Amino acid sequence: MPYASSLSTHHDPGIAIGETIGEVLEVLGPSPDVVALFISGNFLPHAENFLTATQNLLQPAALIGTTAVSVISGPREVEDQGAVALWGGRFTGTASTIRLDARQLSGGAIEIDELPQSNAHTLILLADPFTFPTELAVSAWSNSHPQLQVIGGLASAASAPNGNRLLIDDQMYETGAVGLLVEGPTRVDPLVSQGCRPVGSPLIVTAADQNLIRELGGKPALVRLEEMFQGLSENEKLLVNQGLHIGRVIDEHKVDFGTGDFLIRAVMGADQRTGSLAIGDNAPVGSTVQFQVRDAQSADDDLRLLVQPLDPADGALLFTCNGRGTHLFEHPDHDAAIIADLVRQEAVAGMFCAGEIGPVGTQSFLHGFTASAAIFRD
Repeated sequence: MPYASSLSTHHDPGIAIGETIGEVLEVLGPSPDVVALFISGNFLPHAENFLTATQNLLQPAALIGTTAVSVISGPREVEDQGAVALWGGRFTGTASTIRLDARQLSGGAIEIDELPQSNAHTLILLADPFTFPTELAVSAWSNSHPQLQVIGGLASAASAPNGNRLLIDDQMYETGAVGLLVEGPTRVDPLVSQGCRPVGSPLIVTAADQNLIRELGGKPALVRLEEMFQGLSENEKLLVNQGLHIGRVIDEHKVDFGTGDFLIRAVMGADQRTGSLAIGDNAPVGSTVQFQVRDAQSADDDLRLLVQPLDPADGALLFTCNGRGTHLFEHPDHDAAIIADLVRQEAVAGMFCAGEIGPVGTQSFLHGFTASAAIFRD
């Protein structure tokens, strides 16, 4: 089934949205099953007009979209300038939109809108980082909807609440989240590249308290870290000093661990007195962890290793961290170009995010410094 993406950076907003809609219409015709709209830069004030034009001219069955610091279309990443990217497709399955919100209750607890009971296998989620507790929501949905994979990203156009825009069908919001539930024979394969490589050896957590790892393999965690550090090359030691991470194995049934098996989180600090390490995740006793480092070469190797065995796809939505792009890589368009090579007609679109969502193993998580893609196959 056909998919299409289009991009415009024309300075005139009317021409820009007209160009993108025209290109998608040429490929898909009117009333596609789904459309995703990503808007950046000086086009942000025109989000509502862009939404209205897309609805009126394309008349999609389902539409989601948001605003971002930078957008992606085909093999291009258009960073820090006015741009609009439009993506659409015709499914063999079905797609329906969902509006989600969260509220703080009087006792301090957070209530998150429930997902409907359905046969959906994928939720494409676009969320506001200031008003929607994405990490809590995704964790809760992993329990209530274990068959559902969540892929997407956090809107990145604003640095304060009420600055982002979330688009769904013919409505626009400043808060919460919007989503696209996909069910039926349309396959959506996840790709989550966290951009790290392991150093040292895997270790078992033998004592921990929530996000504090007290012991690894029966020794204080800091002692294990120092032992690992002494065995590294000078270049690896430099990477550790620039920012150390730790990966927790999600599927403990595996014997060997490699790319895609770890949930990567930052090492946030160490307590010299107790030998404990604080990490950006809970580390249950008995779980397997391994220290990790990240640089441009590791991120490039990781993404290419994940893409290499995949068959050509029909379309893709790409959500990459706003710390990647030319902030990380020597050349522009890194993530988009690699994913576009995988997709027929380069039908890829997406955005730079303030947090990326995607599964590791059978569970979905909120990530950082990651490239997460939803790869559509009909």
